[in-house]
Amino acid sequence: MARLLKSAHTEQPWRIHALAPDFTVEDVWSFRMPGSGPGDFPAALAALRASGGLARQPGPARFLFALRWKLGALLGWDDPRAGVGARVTSLRERLPADLRDAPRGEDSDALPLKGVYDLATESARELANKTVHSVMHLGWVRGADGDHELRMAVLVKPNGRFGRLYMAAIAPFRYGIVYPALERRWEAAWREHRAASAG
Repeated sequence: MARLLKSAHTEQPWRIHALAPDFTVEDVWSFRMPGSGPGDFPAALAALRASGGLARQPGPARFLFALRWKLGALLGWDDPRAGVGARVTSLRERLPADLRDAPRGEDSDALPLKGVYDLATESARELANKTVHSVMHLGWVRGADGDHELRMAVLVKPNGRFGRLYMAAIAPFRYGIVYPALERRWEAAWREHRAASAG
């Protein structure tokens, strides 16, 4: 895994650019998918989704998420009235007809992000609360070694000054704990998928 420049996301011809021009690219990361090819993005998504969501993350990451949900409950950050379809309109309302009819991936209580669309080389999921409206975008890109890699971009629209302060406050935890945990889990999920396919 490596943290990338924001241009590694913005210079790709993703559909999300036209759908979320009012969002800011917050983070861009790449994840290794050894042995992958151009048509393996759906398999990579399936492997990630089968890897168990937040419940299968290492202890420190689970603790951070549990703490975040506890704070959110105490302070009302995650009130349904602050979510997608209430405080903010879902990005699905912006989709052109071809994307509206595209698959969107299965939603799960194990993952608070809800599906926007799944395509052959990109996927988008969103969440909203009192701090931000956020999109996790996954894209499939050929890497320097010839294999393809998964690129994750986090796009955000902070909810005012508080939202901006919130994003700044959680940045060290994202970089030091959450993203490294995702790297281990997602890359392990891809290796398990490859081993099962070869078996």
